[in-house]
Amino acid sequence: MLNQLNAISAVDGRYRNKVETLSRYFSEAALMRYRVRVEVEWFIFLCNTLRLSGAKVLNLKEQKLLRDLYNTFSEKDAERIKQIESTTNHDVKAVEYFIKEKLARTNLAAYSEFVHFGCTSEDINNLAYGLIIHEFGNEEFLPVYKSLIKKIHEMAKQYAGIS
Repeated sequence: MLNQLNAISAVDGRYRNKVETLSRYFSEAALMRYRVRVEVEWFIFLCNTLRLSGAKVLNLKEQKLLRDLYNTFSEKDAERIKQIESTTNHDVKAVEYFIKEKLARTNLAAYSEFVHFGCTSEDINNLAYGLIIHEFGNEEFLPVYKSLIKKIHEMAKQYAGIS
């Protein structure tokens, strides 16, 4: 369903059917999902790799619970982040609070202060944007690009004898 959270530009109106897949990468809701992903993976890194003092080593079930925050991210989640942002007036802080809100209902509540620990908003944003570009490139752009190159190659062979 098209709404403000899924729009990437004015193109979304008239040509929505041509650019709908881009929403998965370039919409505001997508950026929120990628920010949640970066925050969650940072939290897991602090707990399991860095083993930050005061944090706990997360078992596989806890890691899945955390990763489900971005793997099952929904429009309702994006709307909740927008609600939080209307109070904080800060987009990345709203993502942080969203995650803490989710953790408050789990056995990880006591560790929620490690969400966003040692980070700036720019740390989260530049990694989120990098993931967006990387995944869009691999999942959407490269397949189309390779198909185009293949078609040009076929046409070059087919029309090689024509000036």
